[in-house]
Amino acid sequence: MKKFREVINGMCGIAGILNFNDRPIGKETLKAMSDSLYRRGPDDAGFYLDDGIALIHRRLSIIDLTAAGHQPMCNEDKTIWLTYNGEIYNYSELASELKARGHVFKSRTDSEVIIHGYEEWGEDCLNKFNGMWAFALWDTRKKQLFCARDRFGIKPFYYFLDENRFIFASEIKTILTDKKIPCGPNDRVIFDYLAYENNDYIDHTEETFFDGIKRLVPAHRMVVDINGGCKISRHWDLDPSKKIVRISDQEAAQRFHALFEDSIRLRLQSEVPLGTCLSGGLDSSSIVCMISKLISNDGVNPGVIGSRQKTFSACFEDKACDEREFIKAVVERTRVETNYVFPEGKELFDLAPKFIEDQGEPVAGTSQWAGWMVMRLARERGITVVLNGQGADEILAGYGSYFLANFKDLFKGLRWSSLKNEIDKYSEYHGYPKQWLVRELFRHFVPFHPFRWKRRLLGDEEMGLFPSWLNKDFIKTHGGGIEEKEKYNGYMDQSLYHFLTFERLPSLLRYEDRNSMAFSIESRLPFLDYRLVEFCFSLPSRQKIRNGIGKVVLRNALKEILPHAVHQRIKKIGFATPEILWFRTDCRKQIEEIIHSKSFRERRYFDGDAVVKHFQGFVNGEPVNPRPIWKYINLELWLRQSF
Repeated sequence: MKKFREVINGMCGIAGILNFNDRPIGKETLKAMSDSLYRRGPDDAGFYLDDGIALIHRRLSIIDLTAAGHQPMCNEDKTIWLTYNGEIYNYSELASELKARGHVFKSRTDSEVIIHGYEEWGEDCLNKFNGMWAFALWDTRKKQLFCARDRFGIKPFYYFLDENRFIFASEIKTILTDKKIPCGPNDRVIFDYLAYENNDYIDHTEETFFDGIKRLVPAHRMVVDINGGCKISRHWDLDPSKKIVRISDQEAAQRFHALFEDSIRLRLQSEVPLGTCLSGGLDSSSIVCMISKLISNDGVNPGVIGSRQKTFSACFEDKACDEREFIKAVVERTRVETNYVFPEGKELFDLAPKFIEDQGEPVAGTSQWAGWMVMRLARERGITVVLNGQGADEILAGYGSYFLANFKDLFKGLRWSSLKNEIDKYSEYHGYPKQWLVRELFRHFVPFHPFRWKRRLLGDEEMGLFPSWLNKDFIKTHGGGIEEKEKYNGYMDQSLYHFLTFERLPSLLRYEDRNSMAFSIESRLPFLDYRLVEFCFSLPSRQKIRNGIGKVVLRNALKEILPHAVHQRIKKIGFATPEILWFRTDCRKQIEEIIHSKSFRERRYFDGDAVVKHFQGFVNGEPVNPRPIWKYINLELWLRQSF
């Protein structure tokens, strides 16, 4: 066994190789992989190397800044080695439990909790962890690698597997430092990215944009042995049977408040500067206001937060996207220190190459670029950890489609009075005509609706449901549709589960990780504490949607600490950017150059003339969907950069 270490000035990133033929692994190979993860771990680099096995770690020091936190880390007799990225927020509690069972600790890190937890509970140790993680643990006795990813996929884990070796890493580019790995674009994923214009069907399976490179999907573990055997299994899922049928508003609010407060308290554990992202929406405002409450009650280490909580926001001159009115309401309530960045269309394409490189795979829209700008600002202000509001929409019914799901549940339950009230209120608050809402309910719910029968007979292609600018041969090859297994009986519950595990959240978490790690920042997400998620899924629908308003239990729970303007806010912007304005003005020239370029028009994905027609129609103000514009531009720039 050989172990070598270098300390550099250079967050957490992990990687490793398991050769099934005991072929030696060179230090040059490990260094190239480690260097590619530099931005994820600027504080330390470590390696473990033995016959046919290598583990790599890049460290961003958050807790226990001493050398005792160095990884890869081992147990006392060096039979278990770990490389790990993430945070186990209940590590202190688990460490106490493990010490009581006779385990000896040499550090104050959560990494050591994983090692001793595995010794004590085996693979079931995952059930004990509250946090976010991606790790690989080498068991020298069993000659197997135990890999796992957290319940929601906050931390990434990619891998390549063939008959000779298993290679894993936090980022795909690290795997591809091995030039012998066959690599090309994954047309199936590219089709789903382009064809479903308003959806994010790209991160819910093991497939990535790189053909042959897989991801370990959220809530799964993988065991790979020295002979090439590989077993993947789920270690956690929501239980539809755990439903609370009746609960008062007061009890629901009290339980939510307690869980949310504890989730934030756990995520404030840090020995480095910490800040908060603040969009002005209900979710991020709730985090900022709860932290402010904890500070006032002496519940937070002032050395981490500072004399005033620091917040970071993206704002725009376009009033339709600007949320400074609500940000200022939060500031007046909490007296936090504000830091603003103003993303502009004229700098989008100047910064696009770096942003696309940092993301590694295409993204859905320019909102992700604005998020990247926020993280850059936080790093410039010396912040190493941020709290953000991802996950709230998925567990508390924050998207418009949840209201339709609620209508369908009420329709199915023959609750006509409640259905009429919800349609009336939603129409009043959100501006949708009642006739349109009823028509949508009829189209989506009634099995004999002509649209459903026609779609069943003709298919999506003949129905014209795929974009006209997609290459017809590309559609014929990959337009088979997306399958999803239903887990819940109710429309609302299934819709929540869909966005949590299938369509929306997996992609948002990828964007969040890449944006934060690009600037050596760890992003923590209080709404994705699994206890809070399980509680929210157990609640009846009326605790999420009532009288045309969403996130009912959150509003009730935090009424006393939120500014009135934010608490009563109904219309959601959703961290939008003024990309429609940008694409018609500042970015128009660059977009036209790209879609007229030789490389773009030779792609097998597009009908080049139809793309030009689509964009020209958009520029001329015709009623065309603007969302695909960034998608086909981002894809082209990513292809140029990656292959």
